[in-house]
Parts: sequence; structure tokens; C-alpha cells
Amino acid sequence: MSPTQLRVGIIGASAQSGWAQVSHVPAIQALDGVTLAAVATRREESAREAAAAFGASAWYSDPLAMIQDSAIDVVTVAVKVPDHRDLVLAALEAGKVVYCEAPLGGSPAETQMLAAAAQRSGHGVIGLQGRLNPSVRRAAQIIAEGGIGRPLNARVVSTTSAWGPATASPYEYFEKKDSGASLLTITAGHTLDIIEALLGEITEADARTEILWPHPRLLDTGGQTSREVPDHAEILAKTSMDTAVSASIIGGVPPEQGDFQLTLRGTDGWLSLAGGSLYGVQGGDLTLTSSAVFDAPDKPAALAATAGPELNVAELYARLAQDVETGSRTAPDFTHALHNTRLVAAVTEAAESGQRWASSVR
Repeated sequence: MSPTQLRVGIIGASAQSGWAQVSHVPAIQALDGVTLAAVATRREESAREAAAAFGASAWYSDPLAMIQDSAIDVVTVAVKVPDHRDLVLAALEAGKVVYCEAPLGGSPAETQMLAAAAQRSGHGVIGLQGRLNPSVRRAAQIIAEGGIGRPLNARVVSTTSAWGPATASPYEYFEKKDSGASLLTITAGHTLDIIEALLGEITEADARTEILWPHPRLLDTGGQTSREVPDHAEILAKTSMDTAVSASIIGGVPPEQGDFQLTLRGTDGWLSLAGGSLYGVQGGDLTLTSSAVFDAPDKPAALAATAGPELNVAELYARLAQDVETGSRTAPDFTHALHNTRLVAAVTEAAESGQRWASSVR
């Protein structure tokens, strides 16, 4: 590892569009101690363009070649979920720290295999960055210290602009069940992770899902596609704190209406988290209010970050840099990813079978 800078290489960093462009790149640029050393895409032209746009010193049209570069400490995998497996395995085998976007694998079995690989040969962190938002961390502290008494029930509304009446052909794979990237695995996965960060593990769940727009229009081609995954979900859950939770996971909201609302009632008070973005709760800042007196949330790790997608991603990179320097393991890792994947699978099964699920998912 570099003694002064954690050198990151991003696979999937396009200068034209994509999650890496709006989150990973500005997060790294806003942090001290972390630097963007290289980018990799599948085409030389786009790799060169991304390196120039983002100020990376190296570019690769072969992601496997970047993984072998000794000047890279951390490999960030920010590509389509079906492509995660081979890239994550190659990076772990090369001895790199791996930051992979969530979900880690396309199925619980694949996620379990990748988590086992990380335990054997490397250090992997998962992009469940919402739990590291400063307001979420302060809310968890209020609850843990009894600031609102025993938490009784929570109402959550979590939205995203994806999975609506229209999409574009580059994102058509989100509509397919076997892609591993759906409203449940992404938006619900991030939402449930924040709920667990606040209220303990989910131990029981019931769910119902709907496909409200079965044939989304493809805006770039004028055609349409078939949606195989839900664009709306209602989840009822109970946590290890014996807290009842109801969560609406809503796709297809207009971008300007992207929103997240969590209201928690306790025996001695209440608290609320509000904010989010068109990308979902993981892609924006949250504001904390409460009947309890509390210190303001910590300042963001990247003070130059805005309230956009880079803010929470910067929190994860900062935590990862600290872990690498000290040998700690405080960032959500691949074992955490496996828990989240199993939880989403259990909720999905409850929705598809119509039967309530109740068990431990670890």
C-alpha cells in the first residue's frame, strides 16, 4: 500500500454516464488520503476519455490488466451486477482491496462464494454506504442511548426514479429478473440496511410486490421492453429491538420527487430522517430531527462533497482508508453483503409465496 495515499482504480468509470461518474469519482476527488490512480473500461477510446476527464494518471481497456497494476491499492468494481463475479475474484486473487457496488453477486449462492473468497484471500467492502451517512449514525446513537425510549414502530417511504414507465436501452438489464439488479436488490436492499443500522437485524418480514408498468418505453430507441421485476413493494417487518416497521419501496417517481422518509416513534419520543435523491436513499444526504436533544451529526468526511451521491460514498472510502491504515474492519464487508442479500432473498420469497418469513438470515 502507498504510505500516504490510498490509490484507487475504478472499473466502469465512464466520462459520459454511470454511477461511478456521479459518485465514486467526485468522492475520491474530495477526500484527502485517497487518489484516483487509474480507470478501466472495455474500450480504449472511453478509457482514455475517462482518464482525461477525471484526472487519472493511467487508463486501461482491459480491466484485468489494471487489476494487476502494482500501483493500485483498491479496485472499485462499478459495473453491471452480472460482471461482478469474475472481476471481484480476479482482484482478490491479485491481493487487492476490493470495493464492490451492491448487490455483490447476482444470487445468494454467488454472493456467498465471493464472501468466502474475501475471507480466504483479501479484504472486500460493499457499497452499502447509506448506513454511514452522518445523520444515520447520529440517529443510531440516539436510539442506542435511549433518547426516545424503546423504539415502537417505524414508517418508511423509500423512492427512486428507476423502474418507472420509461427507461433507456443501456439500462434495460435492470428490468430482467436474472440480472440480479432490481428494485428489491438495490433500493430495498439499501433501505433495509439503513433500517437494520438503526433498529437491529430484521427477524420477521412479510411483503407484497407489484409491476405497475409492465412494458416500459425505451426513450432512446422508441421501442419498449418487458419488465420482469417489481417496481413497487410493501414490506412489513419486525427487528431484533422488537420494533414494527412498514416500508414502501417505490420506483418510477419523477426525478425531482425522489425522496426518503423514515419516522420512528418510541415510548419517550420520536425521530425522523428525511432526504434521499432520485438515485434512492443511498444517493443523497439525510436530515435528522427528533424530540430528543442531540449533538449535530458529524461533518462529512469530504467537506467539499455536496448533498449528492458522492457524499455517502466518500464516507465509505474514508472508513476504508482508516481500515487499511489501522488494520481495523469497520466498513461494511462482504459478509455484511451476504447478510443483506439473504435478507432481500427472504423478503422476495415472502412476496412471491404470500407467506410470512420469520427466521435468522445470518
